[in-house]
Amino acid sequence: MSSFLSTLIGPRVSESELRAHRARYLTPTAIFMIARVLLLVSIFFPYWHMELEAPQYPNGLYLTAYCNHLTGDVREIDGLNHYIGMRPLGEAAAFERSASVWMILAMFLLVEGAAFIHSKWAVLLAVPAITFPIGFIVDLYYWMRTFGLNLDPKAPLSNSVKPFVPTVIGEGGIGQFKTFAEFGIGYWLAVAAAGCIVVGFYFHRRAYRPLTLRAAGAANPATAG
Repeated sequence: MSSFLSTLIGPRVSESELRAHRARYLTPTAIFMIARVLLLVSIFFPYWHMELEAPQYPNGLYLTAYCNHLTGDVREIDGLNHYIGMRPLGEAAAFERSASVWMILAMFLLVEGAAFIHSKWAVLLAVPAITFPIGFIVDLYYWMRTFGLNLDPKAPLSNSVKPFVPTVIGEGGIGQFKTFAEFGIGYWLAVAAAGCIVVGFYFHRRAYRPLTLRAAGAANPATAG
């Protein structure tokens, strides 16, 4: 193995070392495994919910966003949005929804790779999974802002509604419409996965950094002291 690959992958754990300190080395692997499962399971749960109250809908309208599709009263909400000049919901984040499952699977594999690498470079593989929840919020806000600030001036009620930024989380509204939005279980599973990865790297460093220092000392005995 080349010096570059050896530095990148990090020191390997001998059988005797593993037997002597099994919990130390299995802990980060187990935590990363939990993170991967949480990420994978999040695909099947909602990431975001919104309830809309309107005079013509006394029971309210509901929208649920999974990572790859929308469910709920999409057609009815699109009908209301049409009057104020807002584009159909299906046009928002079309690429993100079509690629989301593959991106989550890619993050799953990257975190698995991070468990195999025993050097500080393992963090780079896990960055996408750690930042994924933040990226979801940023992307959601971007599309809400884009749709709200680019209303069709030819819409029937365009003169009565000024461009606005819909509320991403919490209570909001415009005119006679009120909304309440919150994150779903899928999003919180992704957050939990990111948290597990951060914790996993604490144990990862505690397990493998002494081996890295020991290997560096053996390679440079003059500076080991």
